[in-house]
Amino acid sequence: MNCRKSLVAGLALVALAQLVLAQREDPSPNHPQPTSGETNSTGSIRGRVFLSDGTPYNQIVKITLTTSQLNESISYTDFQGQFEIKDVQTGNYQIEAEADQQRFEVVTQKVQVFKNAPSVITITLKEKTDKPNTPANAPTTTTAVVSASELDKNVPKAARKEYERALKAANEQKPDEAIAHLQKAVALYPDFMIAHNNLGAQLLEANRLDEAAVELRTAVKLDPKAFNPRLNLGIVLLKQHEFANAAQVLDEAISLDSQAPAARLYGGMARMALKDFDRAEKELHRAYESGGAQYALALFYLGQLYLSKGDRALALQNFEAYLRDAPAAPNAEQVKKLIGTLR
Repeated sequence: MNCRKSLVAGLALVALAQLVLAQREDPSPNHPQPTSGETNSTGSIRGRVFLSDGTPYNQIVKITLTTSQLNESISYTDFQGQFEIKDVQTGNYQIEAEADQQRFEVVTQKVQVFKNAPSVITITLKEKTDKPNTPANAPTTTTAVVSASELDKNVPKAARKEYERALKAANEQKPDEAIAHLQKAVALYPDFMIAHNNLGAQLLEANRLDEAAVELRTAVKLDPKAFNPRLNLGIVLLKQHEFANAAQVLDEAISLDSQAPAARLYGGMARMALKDFDRAEKELHRAYESGGAQYALALFYLGQLYLSKGDRALALQNFEAYLRDAPAAPNAEQVKKLIGTLR
């Protein structure tokens, strides 16, 4: 079946960047109407989500845009914590950011949209103080594996300043400036683990994969217990088609935070490329179970996996579930056609 062959042949990474962006698209066709302003004029909202220490949050965050009349639209950040909502009517709105509800409080922030201009906002997540009790042998979480290096108090003032400038540039969608400031930061303080990680993430986003790998390996070496650098390094290796190395690094990330859906998702993708379908199936299921609809991409890959195993019924089931969770995905029409051949 040509349709099946063309999809399965591209399972390695064709959809890696494209389909993750599907999680950022607004699933509803209409944005909410403003509380005030010109009804025929539009602007946009750009934002980025950070942790309290200034580190970009590298999990998908649900972003809800509402008015005082409670009209709303929903979109999602990418894996660098960034989001953009386009074609929004001018006026006053409220942004609600919802990350891991067991770890973070829901953050609410007001924003005003102006005609033909982006409104740029920064959202800082606040950790809950009343975290639920868990048994002593429960899997570790991202919070549990944050180590002293990630909160390094010895960073020189000049290096910290460059890091802050990098965050500002990244938030303003100026990746080249962000990279330059981060390079200065690590030159001033070579043990600046977070800066190495963020530099690697920026280089990854710019598709400068070899350079990204160097920075992320440095971050891993500086702090072997840090989760973020291993996840980012695993993604880099996946994009470089170094599937065996990617699988190993992502396994290490999972061992540091077994509840992180992103590590499970990319780990499943690496295992699929290695044709380790049993392990891939397990990781993709765990990604969706942990991350829910925000990780609908796992369902797409499960559909691919079952197609490759010849199980048309399970392939159909997962492709249909994928479209229910991500109806605006860039490959939605392609998946609909594939579903038609499987029915």
